[in-house]
Amino acid sequence: MEASIAINNLSLSFGSLEVLKDLNLDVGQGEFLVLLGSSGCGKSTLLNCIAGLLDVTGGQIFIGGRNVTWEEPSKRGIGMVFQSYALYPQMTVAGNLSFGLKNAGLPKQEIRERVDRAAKVLQIEPLLNRKPAALSGGQRQRAAIGRALVRDADVFLFDEPLSNLDAKLRADLRVEIKQLHQKLHNTMIYVTHDQIEAMTLADRIAIMRGGRILQLASPKEIYNRPASKYVAEFIGSPTMNFFAGEIGEAGGGLCFMASDNIFPLDDYAFLDRSPVAGAAWFGIRPEHMVCGTDAENAPVRLQGRVELVEPLGSDTLARISASGQVLWIRMDGQANVTAGDTLQFGFDPARGNIFDKATEDRV
Repeated sequence: MEASIAINNLSLSFGSLEVLKDLNLDVGQGEFLVLLGSSGCGKSTLLNCIAGLLDVTGGQIFIGGRNVTWEEPSKRGIGMVFQSYALYPQMTVAGNLSFGLKNAGLPKQEIRERVDRAAKVLQIEPLLNRKPAALSGGQRQRAAIGRALVRDADVFLFDEPLSNLDAKLRADLRVEIKQLHQKLHNTMIYVTHDQIEAMTLADRIAIMRGGRILQLASPKEIYNRPASKYVAEFIGSPTMNFFAGEIGEAGGGLCFMASDNIFPLDDYAFLDRSPVAGAAWFGIRPEHMVCGTDAENAPVRLQGRVELVEPLGSDTLARISASGQVLWIRMDGQANVTAGDTLQFGFDPARGNIFDKATEDRV
């Protein structure tokens, strides 16, 4: 895939504080990349470096094969949508969309055509003559996206654009942003701390922590084969269940030993064909655990006491106390389970994830 954006050995420091650390990243032409991480991980800082809003300490940034490391933001060929709408309150939506184009000296006819085209794509044509005060939050964010869209840029940057909206609007606009990408096929980089936004929007996700990228892969790869225990914990709600133990041998085969429980690993896909025995974490997602009669044929069978039940409609979450720890199980929405019940459950270790105890990297 041809790289639309290439970031080479990028670093950024504020005095002695390193915010980005020797970071490398290639974003393909037409790709939707999401930068995901908790607050302070460096995701918005990286986006601002690409936009030219921050001067980097070291490294280079290429957009469309052109070195833009020290170029002004206006010359980088990007459109940016911020967390705040940043609309001019005294201007109409049409005025906000056309303001930058007028300053750039574009002909009136071209400005009108670009504004009309963006309004049609975003379905805000009836709103063009309204001022921001007369718009809902979702309509204001559409207008803010439209202002970036009229630039006719090859690259769009989104800095947590939905974080100020309520849950319903977030879901609606998330769909619209994905449809917008499918229509335009532009390169898009999207910053969020919301894993649902990341999983549903991205072609690839870059999980960031401490100014570094821990894993860069498709949503499916990150969910099913997280590169580290941190990534495994960060993605998924409820979080992955973990058993502390060690990799060893039993009955002539590899197994994971957690307290009195032994998990056979005959079908587990190790990264290294000859894994080293030693202390490790075994992780299994709540939806990969089965209950009741389904658990009778599972390779690993356990028993626990139900502490809490969370009915969500489509599914039911049960918090179980078993083997001296708390586990979460995702069950069918109509599951008949109540707090205090004793529950038989199990799982297939092949669906699990094992991480080295010292490095917390996947093994």
